[in-house]
Amino acid sequence: MSLEGKHIGFGLTGSHCTYEEVMPEMEKLVKLGAKVTPFVTYTVSHTDTKFGKSEDWIQRIQSITSEPIVNTIPKAEPFGPKTPLDCMVIAPLTGNSTSKFANALTDSPVLMGAKATLRNGKPVVLGISTNDALGLNGVNIMRLMATKNIYFIPFGQDHPYKKPNSLVADMTKLSAAVEAALKGEQVQPVLVERYSQ
Repeated sequence: MSLEGKHIGFGLTGSHCTYEEVMPEMEKLVKLGAKVTPFVTYTVSHTDTKFGKSEDWIQRIQSITSEPIVNTIPKAEPFGPKTPLDCMVIAPLTGNSTSKFANALTDSPVLMGAKATLRNGKPVVLGISTNDALGLNGVNIMRLMATKNIYFIPFGQDHPYKKPNSLVADMTKLSAAVEAALKGEQVQPVLVERYSQ
């Protein structure tokens, strides 16, 4: 399926170490002809870390897509009936936001965008990045996997010996996951090997 002309929301949550992996994938969606609207949590907008300053990440996003950044819940709400998306991507999706999404909490622009997309019967594609995926958050991930119109970017353990409960999506499979989701399909395999010594 072509992504030409598709309106895709691209949400980023606070897994700062994963931004470098997702930026090229956002660029790829734009190059494939999609209209990409970025959504960011307050953490993305306001937190500087060893992985970079928030203002630099925001500038990088703005250099990729000309669509305005959705950084408040009121800005996200119209993406329900007024300005529907064809698909909403959240990558990276932290354990914190995974837990909230699985339990119907919408306390960020990203989660509001996802809720609005589900309300319209359109797909939401998740790229998890969480240290407790095989711990307390496992139940939330499985709940989302069993939910209609929610799909996953294939994921695996990023360091099974140092961080045995951690799972991270293979972000290079993002566009393939979006194309499959737009056809109502989960790209396979979902579980992939990510770890390399």
